Amino acid sequence: MSIEMPKGLPFSVDTWSPCSKRKRHHFLTHAHKDHSVGISSHFSYPIYSTHLTKTLLLQHYPKLDESLFVGIEAGKSVVIDDPDGVFTVSAFDANHCPGAVMFLFEGEFGNVLHTGDCRLTPEYLQRLPEKYLGKKGKKRRCQLDYVFLDCTFGKYYHSFPSKYSAIQQVINCIWKHPDATEVYLACDLLGQEEILVDVSRTFGSKIYVDRVTNPEYFDALTVIAPEIISQDPSSRFQVLDAFPKLNERAKVKFAEAHINLKSEPLIIHPSAQWYACEVELLDNETQRKLRFNEAVKDQFGVWHVCYSMHSSREELEWALWLLEPKWVVSTTPSCRAMELNYVKKNCLTSRISPTDLLWKLLDISMEHSSVAAVSIEYIESSVSEEPSQSPAVSQFLLIKKISSPKKFFSFSPPRKRPPVTLFGRARFGFQESAVQITEKNILYLEDKALQDVDNIVGGKFSNKGEESNEQRCCSKILVKKADGSAYKIHCEKAEEIKAELDHAQLSSWDEHDPKYELDKKRPIELETHKIPISVGSPNCFNERFRKLYRSMNVAVPRPLPSLVELMNACKRAKRRVDFSPCN
Repeated sequence: MSIEMPKGLPFSVDTWSPCSKRKRHHFLTHAHKDHSVGISSHFSYPIYSTHLTKTLLLQHYPKLDESLFVGIEAGKSVVIDDPDGVFTVSAFDANHCPGAVMFLFEGEFGNVLHTGDCRLTPEYLQRLPEKYLGKKGKKRRCQLDYVFLDCTFGKYYHSFPSKYSAIQQVINCIWKHPDATEVYLACDLLGQEEILVDVSRTFGSKIYVDRVTNPEYFDALTVIAPEIISQDPSSRFQVLDAFPKLNERAKVKFAEAHINLKSEPLIIHPSAQWYACEVELLDNETQRKLRFNEAVKDQFGVWHVCYSMHSSREELEWALWLLEPKWVVSTTPSCRAMELNYVKKNCLTSRISPTDLLWKLLDISMEHSSVAAVSIEYIESSVSEEPSQSPAVSQFLLIKKISSPKKFFSFSPPRKRPPVTLFGRARFGFQESAVQITEKNILYLEDKALQDVDNIVGGKFSNKGEESNEQRCCSKILVKKADGSAYKIHCEKAEEIKAELDHAQLSSWDEHDPKYELDKKRPIELETHKIPISVGSPNCFNERFRKLYRSMNVAVPRPLPSLVELMNACKRAKRRVDFSPCN
């Protein structure tokens, strides 16, 4: 399964999720089902693929609109006019399965090679543009900024035989069993059809495919190689479904041959996965070489040939040293590229300048500063992948330190949390969640009423001197006048001050006065500030509750000590213990 492309790229490759649907352009490398999951509900135009990939895909998804596809064949290029800038896309044979291609994107976002599933042998690497290939004694003209790489066998250290060599092993195995009247080729759908074609040509016989039990294989083969298909069930060569439970299918075939008094059938399974799982059980290097150079029979009677449609670790390392990209991201499985020697040496110890295209790829806005570079270092642990963050982004964000005190990013300040008590924060208080409530009331008074209000507020309700504890922990009213003066009134007198102001307003209001003009009114703002109080603090109780506690001869509750305070108290107690020896 492929991965989501970073936000800074205007296209998606082999992904059909809600996130990728927001991209403006969509690319499909090949027709394997694990790369087309969700495409049946995809209605965004356009989808770029080869004609063969589109034909095979429409067999699986007949309801998919054919007009969504735009053809791009191996060796060809397409220029795409995007709102963020024109970019070029070129397709190259991926050496994986019929119709499979790699995509090379060149634009303002950089030079990006997405391999899809591939096998990067020297023959197919040489088909890439010469400007990206390093040569002995010559410096390449262009460098790939990013390679999204198929690392399926990135942990497999042993060399795979070439596809041609593996096909010859299959043919040699058949030659060595002339008495086998039935030869079953357990070949996977899409990717091993070349084996069937060469066997058919070598032995001059067509291959039987059961249209009833294996309709997908039959339909695909009618498109890829219709000339080798036989509908005669008595044909010597037949296709056997290798997945799942190949061993059980083999037992059935051997039992049928025994009942019908026929010779033992020959069952050949071309696969690299079997070797990747079984190679560790070999005793010595000689056996390992023999297993790769010829077919090997397992305990169930099935003959195995190492035929790989993916690159081994050796081929991946060689390809990266030839291409020398700046960044490498594994498409499947995620983060495996970081285990490659090339990536450890050349990518994870790189230095990123503020002008590097990596920031644009990740869609990160950089602040203008004189920061020289960011140092990237390899971290041996796996990178956690958040739901909103693709594996591609996770591999890029291995930033361990910044080489300058100036910051690239604007982070939110850390939240200050109160100490944790024995019962959490419930009894200690919620200072970080306290809300300051402000209520505003505006009274419009005539100029002649302002003097009365000043006398009322200043004379009767102003709080002079230092406020008491009770006043600090309760609400207050702040009276602001147009001339800038302000008064603080205790919340218990709120009703009184409002009544006095209303009375002053009514006494000065004379709507029959011809001299009265609306523009002479002046606003007075009444702001009620509610001071946040910690839950569990004694100050959170009003006087009624205090009197209730005191009438019952019970102390007013106080907050429980925090765990930190308790631990410190224990440490101090231990220091005071006398450890002097007894007489």
